[in-house]
Formats: sequence, structure tokens, C-alpha cells
Amino acid sequence: MVVDDSVVIRGLISRWIEAEPDMVVAASLRTGLDAVNQVERVDPDVAVLDIEMPDLDGISALPQLLAKKRNLIIIMASTLTRRNAEISLKALSLGAADYIPKPESTREIAAADIFKHDLIQKIRHLGANLRRPKVVASPPLAPTAHAARVAATAPAKATLLPFTSHAPRALLIGSSTGGPQALMTLVAGIGPIIDRYPVLITQHMPPTFTTILAEHLARAAGRPTHEGIDGEPVKPGHIYLAPGGRHMRVVKHGMGAAIALDDGPAVNFCKPAVDPMFASAIEVWQGGVLAVILTGMGSDGMRSGKQVVAAGGNVIAQDEASSVVWGMPGAAAHAGICAAILPLQQIAPKLLRLFAGDRS
Repeated sequence: MVVDDSVVIRGLISRWIEAEPDMVVAASLRTGLDAVNQVERVDPDVAVLDIEMPDLDGISALPQLLAKKRNLIIIMASTLTRRNAEISLKALSLGAADYIPKPESTREIAAADIFKHDLIQKIRHLGANLRRPKVVASPPLAPTAHAARVAATAPAKATLLPFTSHAPRALLIGSSTGGPQALMTLVAGIGPIIDRYPVLITQHMPPTFTTILAEHLARAAGRPTHEGIDGEPVKPGHIYLAPGGRHMRVVKHGMGAAIALDDGPAVNFCKPAVDPMFASAIEVWQGGVLAVILTGMGSDGMRSGKQVVAAGGNVIAQDEASSVVWGMPGAAAHAGICAAILPLQQIAPKLLRLFAGDRS
């Protein structure tokens, strides 16, 4: 179901969807009120929901749509303004599955291959989640139920590596679809690590959105968080977030490390991408890199995760049951590079133990 007050955008998105062999447009609607009134009759699997519309805007329509169809996958669409970035992140906390930034003019849209690619991939991968049972990891499952859930959802042939003897010297986190909410949960539980070690995050996200995300993460962690600045020293006590539209790497800087921003081409269709950050960290911290791969589409982080392991570091992946999309962590799990595959709620406690000296 495509919901947007622009007839041009509705037409473009509808044509793109109809061109896919495994998708069909259930309805093309002008307002959020139309969507609320028709969602039960139309019964879509996925809704692409604009934020700014007459009669009833997207953020107001969101809870009403979910009230009428609980398992509806909603992707928020908005232009890259600070207000819309705030609303999009709020929508995730209200039950939206993901967001996608729209080009700001019809001229941009006509040539927006990235927008088209991202939209179709999000619809396909998020819609595919309807074909398997979905378990949210918050609140935490009881121990017995958790054990059964992990056995049912962990990859059958995933081989876990033992944690290496190297003491972790830096924590690096990569995430994509579902990442903002997962990151909020994770950083809220790792305050002692942030105070003593460098923490760097790459979340697949456009400019403006990363600025807002950094502010939300600062509140969740209770620690200073900001987009990385080219050349700035990396210090404990801060969280550094890759800015939208640029890759964030780390380089040696005297006895420590510094941020190096890269305006090169997209990696794994993403900019920022996780692979450049993980790979660069090995040059600085060698076997002291502890890499965490959270929920997200694609396989970003898997190739560089192999390099982390080869250098003596460790990789932890989020499990399937607690992931919005088990693409990135699933790729790492199936590659056999993980020392642990854990539900989101168990990652922070595990990290605290590892940074405190536990190697098991």
C-alpha cells in the first residue's frame, strides 16, 4: 500500500513495485485518513507511508494503522529535513519497521536509482519477515523459553569460535535496518565500557538522520555522542557515530587513534558502511578489536569481520529472533566468524564481562 499526497511519487513508487515479479500494489492512496479507512479492506503486507499529508499525517496514521492490522510492516518515507528525521526516529519507537529518505524534487526522483534500490530491498526483506515467526527480545525471555528460542532460531550449522585471549581495546558496532532501536538498547547498558574504551558506531543512515540519532544515543547512554569529525582524536568517554553520506575510519594518531572521514564510493551499496570502519580499526588496535554486528539488511560487516578474526579480534552477532532483519548478523553467523550469537538484551551484559576480563 503506497500512501503519499504527491501523485508523481505515488505513480513512480507504484510502477517500481509493479515491475517486481514478487510484488503487487494493493492500493495507492493520497492521505493517511484514506489508509486508515481502507487498510482492513485492502489488507496489505507492507505500507510505504509519507510523513507530510493532508487530513491525517503519517505519524498520526501510524498507530491507527497498527491498531487495525498489528503485523503490518510500515516504512516511513520523508525528505531529508531535521523535523522529518526526528519524526522518522519517533515512528520507529511507535512501531514502524523502517524509514526511507525521499529525494526532495521530482527531478531528483526521476534519476534516484539509490532510492529505488533501497525502497525495493526494504519492501522485499521486511515483507519476507511475515513468512517466519517473529519474536521481539524486549522484555527479555525467561531463561527456559530463551534457550528453546535460541535453539530454534540460531543457524543450524553456525560454528562459534572461542573468544581469543586478546583483551579488547575498542568496541565497534555496525547496524542497519532496525538498528536505531537496537542501538538505543545496547548503549544504555554499556556505560562502564564507554567510560574506559573508545566506542565507534556505523549505522546505515543518511545525513541529518545521523545528527538526530547521535542526540538520541547520547540520551540513552548518558554519555557524549556525536558524529565523527575528520581528524579528531578518539578518546574513551565518547561515542563516535559515522556521519550520513561519509565512511568513518580510524587511523593511528600518536599513541592513540583519530577519526578519518572518507567521501569515496558506497561500499555494499552503503555510505557510511561498516566494512571500512572495522577494517581500519585492525590497523590501530590489532587483536584488541571487538566488533558487534546488529540487525540489518545485506552482509556489510561480514568481510571485515573475517579480517577482525584473522587479526586476533572477536565478533559478536545479534540473533535472528531479536533482529528486525537477520541479514548482516546472519551473514556473519553463516560465515563462521562469530564468538557469540546473542539476543539483543544479552549483548550488553556479555560485553561488560568481556571488557572486565572474562574470555569465555
